[in-house]
Amino acid sequence: MQKIASNQSFGGLQQRFTHTSEVLNCEMTLAVYLPPQAQQQNVPVVYWLSGLTCTDENFVQKAGAQRVAAELGVMLVIPDTSPRGEEVPDAPDGAYDLGKGAGFYVNASQAPWDQHYRMYDYITIELPKLITSHFPVKPGKAAICGHSMGGHGALTIGMRNPEKYCSISAFSPIVAPSTCDWGRKALSTYLGDDESVWAAYDSCKLIEQREGQHVQPILIDQGTSDEFFDSQLLTRPFDEISQQQQRDNIDVRYQPGYDHSYFFVASFIEDHLRFHAKHLNAQ
Repeated sequence: MQKIASNQSFGGLQQRFTHTSEVLNCEMTLAVYLPPQAQQQNVPVVYWLSGLTCTDENFVQKAGAQRVAAELGVMLVIPDTSPRGEEVPDAPDGAYDLGKGAGFYVNASQAPWDQHYRMYDYITIELPKLITSHFPVKPGKAAICGHSMGGHGALTIGMRNPEKYCSISAFSPIVAPSTCDWGRKALSTYLGDDESVWAAYDSCKLIEQREGQHVQPILIDQGTSDEFFDSQLLTRPFDEISQQQQRDNIDVRYQPGYDHSYFFVASFIEDHLRFHAKHLNAQ
């Protein structure tokens, strides 16, 4: 890992790194916030997954998470949203919802995407190994959260890997990608036309499959004035299935008047970090 930036923040360090990813077959950039407690001891880690068009910088600069992370003694890890570089394929028409900035946290199986777009393995395997080998991480104490496409990633990755993540949270998540425009475009391109394969990356399908089984504690916030709330099937379908299954450890909150922006994320990120800290610090 090559450090390319480091700034003091609330007694800790907000840092940025590049590294060569074997999984994605390209150079990647990521951000890490080290709370002041990391100078003396191992600390739990919260992984943040960002949404369409974002890089690692959006959350770092707009969410205002460092103050609370410093208080709670939680490390924040913020990866990019897709592979990058001249050799990495992109949407032929330059569309924002496919290709660079739109990895959707899946392992692509279709050419030419399958040579680089393996964000699922990057987030679940390569990135944690990288973080634990370079930073004072408390073993077995990780959580995952995200926004929009990143909320989709957090829910699917978290539910599929309960041994890796103590808790899950999301802002305005794409919960039914198999049936919304953003999701169908990405999943058909990266995974092919067999929709049965898509189910592994659809949080509604995943929780249906887990009826009667344990799922980690989940917190979701959704703005009622989100411009994509209905058109991209955000949050509500997952909420309805959770209620049908009577899951009391899934808390879905609808926030009146809030939209899809980072103003929304910044308004409630403290709640999410405190939610994760409670479960990360549980015995």
